[in-house]
Amino acid sequence: MIAAVLLVGLAIGGKYALDLMYYKEAMSEIVIGNVDLSKVKDGVYEGSYDARLVAATVRVTVKDGRMTDISLLEHKHDRGGPAEAIVGDILTEQSLDVDAVSGATNSSRTILKAVENALGSNL
Repeated sequence: MIAAVLLVGLAIGGKYALDLMYYKEAMSEIVIGNVDLSKVKDGVYEGSYDARLVAATVRVTVKDGRMTDISLLEHKHDRGGPAEAIVGDILTEQSLDVDAVSGATNSSRTILKAVENALGSNL
């Protein structure tokens, strides 16, 4: 019985260690490009970015070359909840070139990348 519990603990710990390595690599390599909204057709687009420990899925509405709405469909995070405020900044600036939310940088960057993926794949 103790051996089984120990094995389960090791498996969970090993998976977490692998997820953490992937997460750190994904965050260090993430590049947020800016999307030319004048080239995005009117419509509703979904995009996501998954770094295992932090992930986001968004729905972006574009009309007349402007983002009119961004819905955060999923935001998997640890302490990155405050990053969700970045959606308002993106809409206000009509750009992905906005500052990350202090204390929630990786979640902010994950949300930004999800928006870029939604719009960038629909040019």
